[in-house]
Amino acid sequence: MYTQALDLPPTDSAALASAPSSAAIPFDPRAASGQSHFDAMMDADGKIEPQDWMPSAYRKTLVRQISQHAHSEIIGMQPEGNWIASAPSLKRKAILIAKVQDEGGHGLYLYSAAETLGTSRDQMLDALHTAKAKYSSIFNYPTPEWADVGVIGWLVDGAAIMNQIPLCRCTYGPYARAMIRICKEESFHQRQGFESLMTQMQGTPEQRQMVQNAVNRWWWPVLAMFGPPDTDSPNSAETTRWGIKRISNDDLRQRFVDATVPQAKILGVTLPDPDLKLDEATGKHAYGPIDWDEFWAVVKGKGPCNQERLTRRVSAHEEGQWVRDAAQAYAAKQRARNQVRAEMEAA
Repeated sequence: MYTQALDLPPTDSAALASAPSSAAIPFDPRAASGQSHFDAMMDADGKIEPQDWMPSAYRKTLVRQISQHAHSEIIGMQPEGNWIASAPSLKRKAILIAKVQDEGGHGLYLYSAAETLGTSRDQMLDALHTAKAKYSSIFNYPTPEWADVGVIGWLVDGAAIMNQIPLCRCTYGPYARAMIRICKEESFHQRQGFESLMTQMQGTPEQRQMVQNAVNRWWWPVLAMFGPPDTDSPNSAETTRWGIKRISNDDLRQRFVDATVPQAKILGVTLPDPDLKLDEATGKHAYGPIDWDEFWAVVKGKGPCNQERLTRRVSAHEEGQWVRDAAQAYAAKQRARNQVRAEMEAA
């Protein structure tokens, strides 16, 4: 679908100076006609492709959103990856390894989609590693027990699906196409997490209590991960106007609550909200207040695991430099061989 971008951008100053970025898009004398085409595509709910003209603000918004989405996938490997060595059976270990690999693949799809907008992967990773870019607040919480892994699959991935399915209709083509595959895999992850919890709920009283404890830990952070209320969401109006965001934060959160309540009953757990109740008139569930002070504290880097997650991510990137160097050396060797072969054939 996209290049894996093993070939890094050129490092000489002249090439870097001429490389496009989200902050400095070269002036296009066709901008007027380009704007007309862009507006027509928005009105028709069509797709904008990388070669199409687009407003700089649209490009910048996409780079911000797609790169933050990619960062979330990569950072999100850590809470579950911590349990690979301690999974309770070979079956659970294999399932968890496959899931963590999927999340890494999602990050690659998304970084590649963002690269089509003229921002290099190096730029995006540098923004992440220097804490200039954000990722989902949900991944800054600890996973102290095995049940947390299942709850991440059931609740966190379930919330992700609710949020990401509308992105399959995003007006930016590469992002929309990447999301189709990602959503299919996330749906599988959600079902796997629910199955793991169901198995534990059929076990000992201690196992059932472990599941309930994990649900208690994750319920409110999961509701907050949909983002602030619509009245406090600074980017929602713009992204909605451009067809990037299709459903508001509050509507997505409501849909998630309504879908999750019956699942919790089947599982046999209690959602930790004394205000949670069904409104018979609307068919929707009312729920209690979310602690937005905690949400913003986590977003600003003051969550339980913010520093741990970022430190480990930077360390892994630095330790993997030899792999990237080896891939570059191999690619250079292959290009040299192909060049010699082409010259010999031409002679």
